[in-house]
Amino acid sequence: MTPPPRIVVLAGGVGGSRFVLGAREALRRRGVDDTAAALTVVVNTGDDLWLSGIRLQPDIDSITYALAGVNDTERGWGRAGESERVNAELQAWGAGWPWFTLGDLDLGTHLARTGWLREGLTPTQVLERMSRRWHLGARLLPMTDSEVDTVVTVREGGGIRSMHFQEWWTRHRATLEPVGFENPGIAEAVPAPGVGEAIATADVVLIAPSNPVVSIGPILAVPGVRDALRETGAPVVGVSPIIGGRVVRGMADVCLTAIGVETSASAVAGLYGARGDGGLLDAWLLAEEDRGLADEVAARGIRPSVVPLWMTDAAASAGIVEAALAAARR
Repeated sequence: MTPPPRIVVLAGGVGGSRFVLGAREALRRRGVDDTAAALTVVVNTGDDLWLSGIRLQPDIDSITYALAGVNDTERGWGRAGESERVNAELQAWGAGWPWFTLGDLDLGTHLARTGWLREGLTPTQVLERMSRRWHLGARLLPMTDSEVDTVVTVREGGGIRSMHFQEWWTRHRATLEPVGFENPGIAEAVPAPGVGEAIATADVVLIAPSNPVVSIGPILAVPGVRDALRETGAPVVGVSPIIGGRVVRGMADVCLTAIGVETSASAVAGLYGARGDGGLLDAWLLAEEDRGLADEVAARGIRPSVVPLWMTDAAASAGIVEAALAAARR
């Protein structure tokens, strides 16, 4: 019997969650019982922050909740069936951010995580412990154990100032013009234990259709990750987060404009670059709406593959993952 492919996914955010669900479903359709042994997800931790004395890891929690089947699919974040009594009490005390809602169930996760961190566990060890509660069907790894929160520098009132990414994203809805994005301390960070080995021994590496600047960008900025991707013997296949020249969700177009990249499937492929030319990609999945860009992607030295890219449900997401695996085989 042919062993299942060892898949590594780089992911973050809601798009990453849906894509990872598709990867797990694709393995299940192949009859793989132990999908956790075949699927490793390297998760962005640039969104992380300290708030009211507790450590929040939004992307890690989004993917964990999605795999556990306890996520709020209507809001797109947090737990299903949430209440917000503790959040209301925090606001009554003037604690936290009034525009950043923490659900009671979600707070339970953050409190458990913070307690373990204060006991001396690393983020990798905390995530491993968290994964024992539910049968996730995937091995989750933070991109690094270092704290490298994303800071956004924006133009405001004729000047510039910096703020945590969550304030810019959640409070201001990315309406303040960004000048740049930084992850202080990332130059001294190292990949979390297991990340380098997973990439080196993978059969295929998939870059999820997550925000290329603030979800995938921080992962690639961890020293050693880009080298690992360039050196792995596995094909590296990316999935476009742009469909028909528009972002699918969120404000990735604002982020791309800030770094001088056009909001197009071809331009994002160029941002990652061709592995044969010192970049990362061997192949790139384009939406059917962007079929006309296939030759442009090919001219960048990246093999294009045109497929439906709308992740309407787990089945559709699994189909996208299968298309990515097929592109890897080619």
